[in-house]
Amino acid sequence: PHSGARAPGDGAPERPRLGSGGAVATGFPGAMLSEVLLVSAPGKVILHGEHAVVHGKVALAVALNLRTFLRLQPHSYGKVGLNLPNLGIKRAWDMARLQLLDTSFLGKSGKQDPATRVCLSACVTERAGNTALTPEQVEKLKEAAGFPEDCTDHERLAVLAFLYLYLSICRSQRALPSLDITVWSELPPGAGLGSSAAYSVCLAAAFLTVCEEIPNPLKDGEATGRWTAENLELINKWAFQGERMIHGNPSGVDNAVSTWGGALRYQQGKISSLKRPPALQILLINTKVPRSTKALVAGVRSRLLKFPEIVAPLLTSIDAISLECERVFGEMAAAPTPEHYLVLEELIDMNQHHLNALGVGHASLDQLCQVTMAHGLHSKLTGAGGGGCGITLLRPDLERPEVEATKQALTNCGFDCWETSIGAPGVSMHAAASLDAPVRQALDGL
Repeated sequence: PHSGARAPGDGAPERPRLGSGGAVATGFPGAMLSEVLLVSAPGKVILHGEHAVVHGKVALAVALNLRTFLRLQPHSYGKVGLNLPNLGIKRAWDMARLQLLDTSFLGKSGKQDPATRVCLSACVTERAGNTALTPEQVEKLKEAAGFPEDCTDHERLAVLAFLYLYLSICRSQRALPSLDITVWSELPPGAGLGSSAAYSVCLAAAFLTVCEEIPNPLKDGEATGRWTAENLELINKWAFQGERMIHGNPSGVDNAVSTWGGALRYQQGKISSLKRPPALQILLINTKVPRSTKALVAGVRSRLLKFPEIVAPLLTSIDAISLECERVFGEMAAAPTPEHYLVLEELIDMNQHHLNALGVGHASLDQLCQVTMAHGLHSKLTGAGGGGCGITLLRPDLERPEVEATKQALTNCGFDCWETSIGAPGVSMHAAASLDAPVRQALDGL
C-alpha cells in the first residue's frame, strides 16, 4: 500500500496535527484523526464541445472557482450530523443505530478486525470500483436514512449520497466515527455547474482522510494542501459512486474535474487531464431560464437526422474548435500573449454561432451575448443551452470600470452574475485561517 494507508491500530502513535484547527479529544477509535478538517472542491463549466460530445466529439471541461466547502468536526457524543445550509437541511443519526446496520449490502464488508487488513488501500479501491447499488440496496439505505414524509427529492439524494459514502468508506474502522459535517456551496444547484459532484468529492476526501485511508495533505504553516495523484484517484473513484447515487448514470466528467481541477478533455468516455492549462478570468452568468437538457439533446439529434449534410459538419467544426482551444492552451502555458486571448475570443464567438445553428440557443442567451459585446467582451452558452448559464472571457488588459459596467448591465437584465476564474485548483484541504470570513461563517453556522 502507499505510504498514507496503514491498518488502523497497527501501533503507530497518533500525531495530533494542529495545522487545521487543533486536536480535540474525541471518542475516535484507534488512530483516527481528531481535528477539524476543512475541504473544498470546484464546480465545472464546459468551455467547448457541449452537444457535440454526445456525438463522439471532443469536449473541454474546466474547473470553475466557485467552490463547495466542507467542515468535518469529530466529536464524541455518539451521533453523525449533516448540515446543508444552502438546502436548509439539518439531520442527525444515532451512531449506535448505524453501527448495528448490516452494511454488507454495500459490497465487501469491513467487519473483520482492521488490524488483519494489511492492504487497506487495495480494499478501499476495490470497494470504490464497485458497480452501482441495486434498487433493493438503495431501499435499505433509504430505511437507514429514515426520511420524513415531506422530504424533497433534492434533499433525499443529498442525504443518500452522504450516508452511502460515510458507511462505505468508514466501515473499515472498528467503530463508525462520530462527527458533524457542514457543506456550504457558492455554486447554484441544478444549473449544470457540477454542484452535486463537488459535494461528492468533498465528502469522499473528508471521509477518506478522517479514516486515514489517505493522509492529510496539509503541512503545518501552509494555507492549502493538495493530495498526490494516487490519493486523488481514490477520491475520484468514491466521488463517482456518490454521483451515481444522485444521478444514476453520470459521465464521470463532473467529479473528475472537481477532483483534479484545471481542464479536462472528454471524448467517448475517455477523460484526460490537460497539462498546465491557463487560469482564465471569466464572468459566469445564470440567465435563470429553466431548460430540459433531455429535450435539447433530443432536438439536436432530430436536426442531425433531418439535415445530416448540414449538421454533421457543424459537429465536426465544433470538434475543431475544441482542439484549437486545446492547442492555444498548450502555447499559453509557456507565455500567454494578447494574441492568444484574441484567438480564444474568436473561438468563443464561432462556437456560440454553431450552437445557435444546432438549435440550442435562447433569446436570453442572445441578450447576454449582445450586452457583453456592447462592452467589447465575448460570450457563449455553457452546458445544455436553451437558457441556463453563459460564460464571458475577461482579458487581462481590461480596466476595472469596464468589468463593473458589464456586470451591472447583466444584473439589470435580471441575470445572476459572478466574477470568477476557470482552470481552478481541484479538491483541497485548507487551514481555517486561510478561508474567507463569509465561508467560515457559513460553515460555522453563524
